[in-house]
Amino acid sequence: MATAIPSIACLGVIGRNNNPLHITIFPSYDVATNKRAPLRTPLQFSLLLSSTLDVFEARRRASSSTSQSGGSGGGGAGAAAPVVTGDFGLLHAVDERLAAYGFETNTGVKFVAVVDMRGRFAATGPGGTGFGAGGVGVGGGGGGLGGTGDRAMSLGVGAGVRGGVGLREQELRVVFRAMQTAYVRLLQNPFYDPDEHAPLMPAGGSGGGSGGKRITSRKFAEEMRRIGEGWAPGVTSL
Repeated sequence: MATAIPSIACLGVIGRNNNPLHITIFPSYDVATNKRAPLRTPLQFSLLLSSTLDVFEARRRASSSTSQSGGSGGGGAGAAAPVVTGDFGLLHAVDERLAAYGFETNTGVKFVAVVDMRGRFAATGPGGTGFGAGGVGVGGGGGGLGGTGDRAMSLGVGAGVRGGVGLREQELRVVFRAMQTAYVRLLQNPFYDPDEHAPLMPAGGSGGGSGGKRITSRKFAEEMRRIGEGWAPGVTSL
C-alpha cells in the first residue's frame, strides 16, 4: 500500500532588507512518470519566495496594530503571537499542491519553507513506512544550480513519520528551528560578515532588496539540504 505525503519543495532565506540570501530546491515525486523532479524552475521558486514578503509585512503590521489597540486589556494577545515567537505559520497557499510557511528572526531575517502536499511517495509495508528524498542546491554566488543531491533515504515509523492527508502548522516549526540553528552557526564563522550580505538601501515597501552577497557557504547549503531531505510530517527533530 502506498500514499503521498507532504515534503519540502523549497527552502529560502531572505535578508533583513528583503534581499535573497539562499535557496535550495528539492524534487517532488511524480506519480505519472514515477520519477522525482522539481515542480518549479529556480526562477519560479525565487519569485514565489519574493511574493511572501507582502504577507510578512501585512502580518507584521496587523500584529503591531492589534497589540497597540489591545492595550492593557490583552485582547490582541493571540494576533501578536507572531511578533513574539517569529513563527508566521501559513503565509499563503500557492495552488493545490504548494503552500508557503514563514518564520522571521528578531533581526529581520526570514526563513520560508515551501511544502509540496503530495511531494513524497510513502510505501507502507510490514517493516513500516518509508519514503525517498533528494535535494537540489541553488547556487550561492552565481544563482544557478549548485548541485544535485539525488541520494535517497528512508525513515521508518519509529522515526515519527506520519502519513495521511493534511498538515499542521506546528509541524514546520522543527524545520525553522533547524534553519535558525544553521544560520546562527553561520554567523559564528569569523569569515562571514552579515553586513556584506545586505544591500545598503532596502527596496521600497515590500519589494526585494537589490545588491548584497548571497550565502555561499558550502556547509550552510549542506545543512539546508539535510533539513529538507530529513523532514516529514511527524518528525520532531532535525
